[in-house]
Amino acid sequence: MPDTNPIVSAWFGLEFGGNLVGAFRECTGIGSESEVVEYREGGARGEFVVHKVPGRLKWSNVTLKRGISDALEMWKWRKLVEDGEIDQARKNGSIAMFNEEGTEIARWHFINAWPSKLIGPTASAKNNEVGIEEIELTVEGYYREGAPPANRA
Repeated sequence: MPDTNPIVSAWFGLEFGGNLVGAFRECTGIGSESEVVEYREGGARGEFVVHKVPGRLKWSNVTLKRGISDALEMWKWRKLVEDGEIDQARKNGSIAMFNEEGTEIARWHFINAWPSKLIGPTASAKNNEVGIEEIELTVEGYYREGAPPANRA
C-alpha cells in the first residue's frame, strides 16, 4: 500500500548542476494547467453536445522566499535578465524539499528557468523580524522526480 502520510517541509533548496545555490523557507506555484477548449457537436436530432478537451499547456511561475543574507547569487542571476542576457540566464535545475533533519523528501526538476521578478527585502525596522526577499522563476516545464517528464514534442 502506498504511503499516504503528508510530508512536512522545513526548507527548500534551489540547485543547478547538482550545486545548491539558495536555501528558501517558502516555495509556491509548482504546477501546470491546460486551457479548456470547448467545441459543440451536433446530434442526429439537432441537439448539441459540448465536449471539453485540453488546449494549450501552461507552466506556473515558481515563487521562492527566504530571509535576506549576504548571498548575491539570485541578484546576479536576475541582473543577466535586466541586461538582456536571457540566453545566459536560462537554466535547468531543480527544487528540493528537505525535512527538519536535512533529509531530502521531494524534488522537482525544471527546464529553462529564468528570474522574472526579484523583490527584497520586506521588513519593518520597528520589530525584530527578518527581512524577506522573494524571487519568481518563469519556467518552460518541470516534473516531480519519480514521475515521468511530460512529452515536450
